[in-house]
Amino acid sequence: MEANVNKLHGTPSIVTASSTARRHRSSILSLHYRNKRVSPSVTRCSTTRSNETGQDSSLSTSSLKKGLVFDLGTDSWDSEEVGSPVVKRFLSDNEERWYMWYHGSTSSEQNPVSDSVGLAVSNNGIHWERGKGKVESTDDVGLVMGSCEDWWAFDKANVRPGEVVIMSSSKVRADSSVYWMYYTGYTTETVEFQSQGLNFELGNPERFEKASVFRSLPGLAISQDGRHWARIEGEHHSGALFDVGSEKDWDFLYIASPHVVFHGSGDLRMYYHSFDAKTGEFCIGMARSREGIKWVKFGKILGGRKEGLLCFDEIGVRYPCVTRNKRDGSYVMAYEGVDRNGKMSIGLAVSEDGIKDWRRVQDVGAVLDVGEGGAWDNEGVGCPYLIEMDGDTDHQWRLYYRGVGNGGRTGIGLAVSEGNEITKFTKQTGICL
Repeated sequence: MEANVNKLHGTPSIVTASSTARRHRSSILSLHYRNKRVSPSVTRCSTTRSNETGQDSSLSTSSLKKGLVFDLGTDSWDSEEVGSPVVKRFLSDNEERWYMWYHGSTSSEQNPVSDSVGLAVSNNGIHWERGKGKVESTDDVGLVMGSCEDWWAFDKANVRPGEVVIMSSSKVRADSSVYWMYYTGYTTETVEFQSQGLNFELGNPERFEKASVFRSLPGLAISQDGRHWARIEGEHHSGALFDVGSEKDWDFLYIASPHVVFHGSGDLRMYYHSFDAKTGEFCIGMARSREGIKWVKFGKILGGRKEGLLCFDEIGVRYPCVTRNKRDGSYVMAYEGVDRNGKMSIGLAVSEDGIKDWRRVQDVGAVLDVGEGGAWDNEGVGCPYLIEMDGDTDHQWRLYYRGVGNGGRTGIGLAVSEGNEITKFTKQTGICL
């Protein structure tokens, strides 16, 4: 098999970051990055600013900002929209370091809205440092990957991160890791379909002022520092890893939010979502791979609930985030549920093997709902990312998510579980600097 990283040849061997590095025939050191180098500006997210009033509002005192840990940027590349958080926690003997990749966008008369991928860093996962522009060095934060410049590419319109998997390679230093980012790429090709009587407008990428469905496919990029990325060209003619299904398949419209789990040597699993136009619901499916580049679809594994109940996920499930419970080895999936009116909430499901028999942890209600009144996330919560905090005395889960408020304003929030109990999450409060 041949894979290209502008161009990168060879079949990579995949191991976890903590495992012994196996042979990797591709020289990661020879990668060439497309990002234009400019001087960034770094800010620290200690307070949030209201665009309407122009006044600062402390996260620790305002109930309207409950849970919000990452707001829109100011005069920056991510001042229009933020979302799709992918959060990683790194622990060493002398420090704790957090990385968050997310999508952001800005807009103007000259430049219409286009999603790019950015990186923010933190020492506790709550207070984040961000950049106003593109990254320049390995210590910078800010915009790290934009849309592809090739006219034929599947990701020439928008890119949003789905997951970042930490790999190792014999071609890099023993104390270094290689980041593999699986992401959603969007073209400018719209898709026509019958919505089966939905009470809301379907959009892809999801926006709140538009409802056009653009074709999207899964992509892969790699990096040595998490900041400078090189795309791997998959088997699809557009550079994507694989294509949508045929007209009779559930994933014919698009493929979005690829989340990859390293189950074991030679066994990688990708969870993704699409909209089944025949049944009128969002569904989550799975694909499997031996090396992370060539994928074989497994099929649909979770859909909506139409038993007559007013469930938060009646119209379906999307944006899966799957992790393995370190305590019992089971798999936990956080997902965004959509009700009959298009309202977004977050639910969880568990499976023994991560493939079949997914069981929701709540019969009807969500584990995280929208905020009340004029809260910053009173219109919807979704795009979840689950982190297991395996402390010696307090075993807790963190749930990062995208919140949507009045007028479609977005932000990234944080909720925590009550110990190891995952049936309910409480939005973070009392954040003090």
